[in-house]
Amino acid sequence: MSVLDNWEQWKDFLGDRLSQAKQEGMDQNVINDVAYQVGEYLAQQVEPKNEQERVLAQLWQVASEEEQHAIANMMVKLVQNEGH
Repeated sequence: MSVLDNWEQWKDFLGDRLSQAKQEGMDQNVINDVAYQVGEYLAQQVEPKNEQERVLAQLWQVASEEEQHAIANMMVKLVQNEGH
């Protein structure tokens, strides 16, 4: 089973990667840029596996690049706020 199959597992996975990046001294702006790149890759290459991912994919498709960066930043904040 992939981490993309379950929304909670996906958020946990992102939270773990975020913690690792911060521990290694990655700047918040770099983290946000990486989150955008991951979002772009997922939108282009990966079929959504659950309802939450479908909503994100649909929002990503209709968003401008600036809005896509905002979506990526919000995903970073979401996993940060959940204590990961």
